Amino acid sequence: MSILYPSLLWLLLPIAVLFYYRSRQITDTIHLIVLALLVIALSKPVVDRGAQERKVEAQEIIVALDVSYSMRADDIAPSRYEFAVQTIDALLEENLNDNITLIAFTTNPLLLSPPTTDHQLISLALRSLRLDHILTHGTSLEKLLKKVSELPMEEKNLILISDGGEEQDELILNSIIQENRIHPIVLAMGTSRGSTIPKGDGSFLKDKEGNLVISRINPLLEALAANNSGSYLIPKSSSEAMAAELQEALDTLDAKKQQLSKMTRSYVELYPIPLFVALLLFLLMHTRGVKYLLLLAVLFGSQAQASFFDLLKLDVAYEAYAEEEYNRSQEILSTLLTQTLQSQIALANSYYKLGEYQRAIKTYQTIRSTSPQIKQMLYYNIANAYTQLASYDKAKRYYAQALQLGEDEDARANLALIALLQEKKAAPGIAHPKSQNNAGSKSENQEQETDKERRSEDQPSSGSGSGDSKQKQKNREKIKLIEAHQDKQEQPLSSKVYEMINKGYIHEKQPW
Repeated sequence: MSILYPSLLWLLLPIAVLFYYRSRQITDTIHLIVLALLVIALSKPVVDRGAQERKVEAQEIIVALDVSYSMRADDIAPSRYEFAVQTIDALLEENLNDNITLIAFTTNPLLLSPPTTDHQLISLALRSLRLDHILTHGTSLEKLLKKVSELPMEEKNLILISDGGEEQDELILNSIIQENRIHPIVLAMGTSRGSTIPKGDGSFLKDKEGNLVISRINPLLEALAANNSGSYLIPKSSSEAMAAELQEALDTLDAKKQQLSKMTRSYVELYPIPLFVALLLFLLMHTRGVKYLLLLAVLFGSQAQASFFDLLKLDVAYEAYAEEEYNRSQEILSTLLTQTLQSQIALANSYYKLGEYQRAIKTYQTIRSTSPQIKQMLYYNIANAYTQLASYDKAKRYYAQALQLGEDEDARANLALIALLQEKKAAPGIAHPKSQNNAGSKSENQEQETDKERRSEDQPSSGSGSGDSKQKQKNREKIKLIEAHQDKQEQPLSSKVYEMINKGYIHEKQPW
């Protein structure tokens, strides 16, 4: 057994002092015991079940970040490099399960983070990189693409963030991309007018003749994306908007998701035990008819205990769902002895969030309700799940059933999009249908209050079809996994890393 919040146990010291100097009345003794039990419950005692393997459906994504000297230019605020880093951080928040690889490159590429679903490690590796330790000015796209081609993925979804390379022969780059099944998404970090490059001392970079160096975006990048069915993006007003557009470009790729193994730690919560004992002691002291309470506990002890623990589990599951810990929410909801309408909806929504659409559909279909609003919501969510599975005929049928129960603008808009998706899967510019989210913690009457309160996004949709409403922007869910770990100390990269990045610096012929 272990304690998740051991620092709270220090509160037992003043309770122990009060217990020592307490009066001999039984009520004071029991009150202090109840207080101690509450402190123990708050400290979250658990039984660690260890690391367990979990299968997740994820895409393989390679992020290649240009860290050459020209990325210090400030024609994109605050600088090309800082905007790129902020965009990658925002993109990590958008991807919960995707297997992401991070590469930094100049004239030589360097693997900063191997393929991993632990995005906190990627963020730490990115933040520990220091530009002032990198001397290389040049950028080699050819070496980068060759490095990408060596990675052990069948299909390589490459997000290339750069202001351009030195290559002139476009055919060589195209052949590497096509032969190795690389799907490029280019984020062009620069402008056609160009910018000077500031140095650490406040001056600007100059060439050998003393002229200011102007760094402009290389037009080769746009041609590279166009010739290989890729996407060419330019920076938006914010890194969050840029990350959303990158995610949209990833969604349009006709790339198969893979079943990946992810190790997660699992715990058995023990805090309900001291909490239940504290509540029982309190009721025994302050409830009349104690004998009837004891008789009730004897007659219905097992059921009452099960219902009580189910109530506590349900509260923890809703809290986990609200904190976007969908795997933990699903695990807790699956262990409930008594399933309610709200818990079933929350369980189905958790499956949906985890990308387990078949299980979400089966769970939605087992839910029974006499409320037309609840039925309409269930049909709508089932249709969204079938859309994610590309079962467009079934999705159309359920959207139609949802509309038969009442007018729904989202369902009608999604039904129109299905026809387009059938013609061309995930075509650029075609949006994914909007989703509806019901966390399951609302009562059935609350579900009937208003349609707008019931609709948020089960999965962030992309494209113009569902991205323009203020409600979507308000309700769009953000994953906080990285922010939760920002207090961890960053470890600087070793000098050997920068030596590998700077390799070949003295041989550069065209340094920008």
